[in-house]
Amino acid sequence: MPVSIKNDVPVQLVLGTQWGDEGKGKIVDILGESADVVARYQGGPNAGHTVKIQDEQYILHLIPSGILRSHTKCVIGNGVVINPQSLMTEIQFLIEKGIDCMDRLFISQNAHLILPYHEKLDKAFETLKGEKSIGTTGRGIGPSYADKVSRIGIRMNDLLDEKLLKEKVDYNVKLKNGFLQHVCHEGGVNGKEILKSLLQFRDQIKERITDTRWMLYKSLQDGKKILLEGAQGTLLDIDLGTYPFVTSSNTTSGGSFPGLGLGFRQLNRVVGVVKAYTTRVGNGPFPTELTGDFGDKIRQVGGEYGATTGRPRRCGWFDAVIGRYAVQVNDLDVLAITKLDVLDALETIQICTGYTYKGKTLETMPTDCDILQKVEPVYESMPGWQQPLNEIKEYGDLPQNTKDYLNRLEELVQKPIGIVSVGPHRSETIFP
Repeated sequence: MPVSIKNDVPVQLVLGTQWGDEGKGKIVDILGESADVVARYQGGPNAGHTVKIQDEQYILHLIPSGILRSHTKCVIGNGVVINPQSLMTEIQFLIEKGIDCMDRLFISQNAHLILPYHEKLDKAFETLKGEKSIGTTGRGIGPSYADKVSRIGIRMNDLLDEKLLKEKVDYNVKLKNGFLQHVCHEGGVNGKEILKSLLQFRDQIKERITDTRWMLYKSLQDGKKILLEGAQGTLLDIDLGTYPFVTSSNTTSGGSFPGLGLGFRQLNRVVGVVKAYTTRVGNGPFPTELTGDFGDKIRQVGGEYGATTGRPRRCGWFDAVIGRYAVQVNDLDVLAITKLDVLDALETIQICTGYTYKGKTLETMPTDCDILQKVEPVYESMPGWQQPLNEIKEYGDLPQNTKDYLNRLEELVQKPIGIVSVGPHRSETIFP
């Protein structure tokens, strides 16, 4: 049976359980009402969190969704990669919308930067792969994380030492231009222009750069409530996702610890956001994908286009196999179901309950993409409710077929539901 999520714990984490785009932004915004601090722990501006407040729509890429709550401090953790231009554009967008954000925004001194050569490399790598391209956003996320691991990345605190910054920029530009020009046969980047833009960025943002690990630790010591925000989804995790069709960071709950500097015993509850059906952007296996007119209909009704790129999302039925996988690898406590209203008009709804491969039933989701591409989903049919849900405020008032569907999802993924979203607005949210 569904359970009530209470903001009665010091540290709560919200993350996606599918291939991203599950509606995390809205859930973070809802739970952020009673949080003191909201902290993002991984990803970059390739993520897009959409929140609708009355008639206004806010699409955020780097700044945590908690910024829309006027009392909340927001942290961009060291596990995030930051594009300076994207961040300043987002800040300006919020200011123009009347959101006072600068005094409430704190950026880790250890967060790495995404620079123009990262974006050029990202696009060049995809071109070189040809038909085997991953389908990245081209925003430079992977190359930035690659520099981080190679120990040649440029971090936020480097902005505060102009001599060191110039040395690092010169080294990286020389290295990247050699590859771009001689291997990819493309034009390079201008180091002087990059340095100039970084110094301008520093002057705008230097007061927001701080030791966010210490800030979070002190907040807990002072009895504050912290909400952690993940980007992308479980199946895009660099280690546990559908590799190589993944992002370049750890999107799962374990990534929150190095991404923010928290200890694992400090995490009290993990909320997994799951869409009432399944979507994914880019290439890679998708067992329950719906092609043709019906898949297009779900895409249109659900507005399934990327918040960052505008790319159409691939749509499919709810997949309980990946739901159970997400429960296990994230140690989920409770689920938040989103976009349930998109299914309102359907006469029959299918649920994938398992996979078979070469005639055998699989016990868990294979992360080998060659196998996952070839599995056969096992479906179970349930009757739809064929009436609008968006004006319903109480769980008990939901149609019986809707409650049966939700109960079945709980049984299949073996975790209770704590939030039911029946529309994009804050008010279109049901707490059982």
